[in-house]
Amino acid sequence: MTRRTAARSAAPEQATGAGREAAAERLLRSTAALSYDPEIEIDWSAPFDQDKGFILTHRCSLYGTALWEGLSPSQRLELGKHEAASVASTGIWLEAMLMRLLAKHAYHGDPVSRHTQYALAELADECRHTIMFARMIEKMGTPVYGPPARIRAAGDLMPALARGPAMWAAILVGEEIIDRLQREQVADESIQPLMRMVNKIHIIEEARHISFARAELPRSVAATGRAEMAYQRAVLARFALIVSRSLISPLVYRSVGLEPSQARAAALANPHHQETIRFGGEKLVAFLGDHGLIGRPGMRCWRLSYLVS
Repeated sequence: MTRRTAARSAAPEQATGAGREAAAERLLRSTAALSYDPEIEIDWSAPFDQDKGFILTHRCSLYGTALWEGLSPSQRLELGKHEAASVASTGIWLEAMLMRLLAKHAYHGDPVSRHTQYALAELADECRHTIMFARMIEKMGTPVYGPPARIRAAGDLMPALARGPAMWAAILVGEEIIDRLQREQVADESIQPLMRMVNKIHIIEEARHISFARAELPRSVAATGRAEMAYQRAVLARFALIVSRSLISPLVYRSVGLEPSQARAAALANPHHQETIRFGGEKLVAFLGDHGLIGRPGMRCWRLSYLVS
């Protein structure tokens, strides 16, 4: 499907603001009915089960490598814990960035519209998610990883650089990759109960956020000219590369006595890790491609991200 075809397919909903307002109204009702307070819903005092993992074994970045074969079972569990903490730390960084994008969007919106009100409701959800991820990292007793300073500095530019389709697509990149990995493990009893509860809350509430951004993106694409779309693709591709490479910090490997740069290189070359990234972004990449947001310029970044083969 081309961008123009995708825009035409979305046209009935775009014809008036009524469909947009009705969709926002449904999301607001869902927010009222299905929102969770992690402070209440999660038993933060419960001890971890020493035999359960924090991520699925085959999703560990070194799974299948010679370095993985050299780790004991307890080291593998420990590495998984630190990788889970790294993903959560990156999630906190992404949530903060997405909140800035949503706040900018709401700032320019009509406060009495349901659309703007839902954007504000989503901000409240993201605040709770950030606190939930922080409490989880604290409970695990790991460092707060996240991207290095130079990437954080680049992230400061996103609210200014991301506009139109790239803004909504960036929100989806920040949400959907982690969401799909969480969905895979939420029902798996080999995973720590606390992790599964964090995943459950995040999945339920992120479903609204993803729906909101997916509805807005085609409208934004339809209003964007061909020359501007090239800029949109370039900004989005760079952001996708940054996110994919930031999920697992090289510093996690110190937790099991591995040298960070060596282990990082092994992970990036690991077909299993590359497949995990592609799995996380599979549905997202198809959606963005259908709306003309994956292509030149930017294909090199997409391939380096492992989201596109």
